[in-house]
Amino acid sequence: MTAVADLDVLLADLQRLVDVESPSLEVDAITESADNLAGLLAERTGRPAELIDGLAGPHVRWSGGGEPAVLILGHHDTVFPIGTLAQRPFTVAGGSVTGPGVFDMKGGIVQAIHAVAALEDPTGVEMLFTSDEEVGSTTSRALVEERAAACGNVLVLEPSADGGAVKTARKGTGTFEVIVRGRASHAGLEPEAGVNALIEAAHQVLRIATFGDAASGTTVTPTVASAGTADNVVPAEARIRIDCRVPDDDEKRRVESSMAALTPVDTSTTIEVRGSIARPPMPESASATLLPLAEAVSPGIGGVAVGGGSDGNFTAAIGVPTLDGLGAVGGGAHADHEHVIADTMPARVDLIEGILRRLL
Repeated sequence: MTAVADLDVLLADLQRLVDVESPSLEVDAITESADNLAGLLAERTGRPAELIDGLAGPHVRWSGGGEPAVLILGHHDTVFPIGTLAQRPFTVAGGSVTGPGVFDMKGGIVQAIHAVAALEDPTGVEMLFTSDEEVGSTTSRALVEERAAACGNVLVLEPSADGGAVKTARKGTGTFEVIVRGRASHAGLEPEAGVNALIEAAHQVLRIATFGDAASGTTVTPTVASAGTADNVVPAEARIRIDCRVPDDDEKRRVESSMAALTPVDTSTTIEVRGSIARPPMPESASATLLPLAEAVSPGIGGVAVGGGSDGNFTAAIGVPTLDGLGAVGGGAHADHEHVIADTMPARVDLIEGILRRLL
């Protein structure tokens, strides 16, 4: 297909979204972002969007009417705190577009809106942009699963893989917290009267670090630790956070069982384990019917399996065909160097439009 979307218009719409900051859990900012996004949807498609209240702020849903056949899925929350825009304003320079959220995923949202707007008849198309994906989709998961099941196919607007490849599989992801409790005492006068939670936590970190499995691609990584209250006090509590990534359900069960089975080395301490692998794996089979449609539109586009999670994990897990990574082409997600390659945007509009036409 030949790219027909006007790059200047795409960039103007992207600036409109980026200029309204939308950090997760900042409900006032998310509300303003939802209103702004709903306005853009109405202007570009000629159809109003619906705001769905959530504890983390409004989700934005749009429908082309009729029997739903495909869900375009994204999120309008970002990881960047209020004030980032003042430090890194929306900028187009040297072929790159920068600004908070351009790559993950406001660029993808704009591309999808223009793809849908290019359809003569959008009947059967639904778009859903949630407000809390970056913090685990706690308030939106049920809605995502409901709409995915109703539509029967899901196109996820997470950023592309390197070179513009789509994402055909994802690992399951989750975070655990291990809380070790001991007993405080004076570190100089009577350390023996205490029970050192930090020492016990060190034992647990070394144990947890063995739960990964390189052969299968499972990673279990202690990432954050805290303990103690003062340098002359035996710490009564320590906390460890652990990032987990698993390729399949067997590994999910194994890691969750291993975490649940942790026991203290020092039996004077106690251990509490919280968390789970909340985003189930997205298997390669989930994209089997949709990847050929992308390849028909853009021969050689390629599909890759990745370690990060998205709402596509949820839709794939309930058996709905799901293709991910249909968003912007660029790099630096969640970082100061986040960017979109400007001249790729019209072709990504065409990619989504072409898939939609084949599905409909």
